[in-house]
Amino acid sequence: MRKERVVVGMSGGVDSSVAACLLKEAGYEVIGVTMQIWPKEDPSGTEEGCCGESAVEDARRAAASLGIPHYVMNFREEFKKQVMDDFAREYLAGRTPNPCIVCNRHIKWEALLKRSMELGADYIATGHYARIRRLENGRLALCQAASGAKDQTYALYSLTQEQLAHTLMPVGDYEKSEIRRIAREMGLSTAEKPDSMEICFVPDQDYAGFIERYTGRAVPEGNFVTAKGEILGKHRGIIHYTIGQRKGLGLSLGKPAFVTEIRPETNEVVVGDGEDVYAEGLVCRRLNFMGLSGLQGETRLKVKIRYSHPGEEAVVRLTGPDQAEVRFSRPVRAVTPGQAAVFYREDWVAGGGTIVGKV
Repeated sequence: MRKERVVVGMSGGVDSSVAACLLKEAGYEVIGVTMQIWPKEDPSGTEEGCCGESAVEDARRAAASLGIPHYVMNFREEFKKQVMDDFAREYLAGRTPNPCIVCNRHIKWEALLKRSMELGADYIATGHYARIRRLENGRLALCQAASGAKDQTYALYSLTQEQLAHTLMPVGDYEKSEIRRIAREMGLSTAEKPDSMEICFVPDQDYAGFIERYTGRAVPEGNFVTAKGEILGKHRGIIHYTIGQRKGLGLSLGKPAFVTEIRPETNEVVVGDGEDVYAEGLVCRRLNFMGLSGLQGETRLKVKIRYSHPGEEAVVRLTGPDQAEVRFSRPVRAVTPGQAAVFYREDWVAGGGTIVGKV
């Protein structure tokens, strides 16, 4: 009887290295794969981060220490089209995208899973902090990790039932300190490697600079305005701003000012007071249901509107074939178009969608 084969996406970090280790100890046939995603024509990202050459070398060394084969797969074309193009397009449209969510769905799962299945794999695995459970209703769902501080279910809400059925997430049962301990005990070179916090293809976090270089477009200045249209000053281009932003506006109004809306059609950035940043609800589209197969009437769920958001109780209902309205039990700060609204019941992901506006 052959061992079940699992392809582990090894990013060169400690979490994916230990994921491979745990799966090998559990008796799987483990193959390490590092995804090559940085465009050849852009030399700025060839060194550091999960996209860089150093990540490939770190993953290769970890695989050698574990005695498992390691391969590099080229996903440059898919990454450019699905993630980088989308990132630039969304910012230019006045939205604030989450490229990690897009990458998880279309690259780390859709593309990697397809190629892994072609290699005869039964599963793919990653070092994400999440757990997979089959619920009483028969559906698979992501459950929050044992380490609440590291939980990554928010960025994985868009995975499908088919993808979850062929996925293993072994580090979800561990605290980060335990993962590093295992790595040290196994002599892995990634044991003390710091976590990557920034968007991998914008390591300097200058999103606006990246977009202008990537698209070859100079984004024009425009007006800061009040909600009523009163002009307050000039902004540097809408790609420099996001909802809730206070710093870096360059306005002298005698009081704090916050970005409350971005209007790409008129090239305006709306600013207001702190209370203007709060919203009682939101509308989201491009829905994906996970633990629930859908919504029937008004459904009470907890909703997170960004990775760091603790979540707020809300009533969620469908308002169209691919649209939902969320009404919070109390106003939430900085509902941001382009970000995800992720629905939770207890500790599992019920579904979610992309925020298109507030109500």
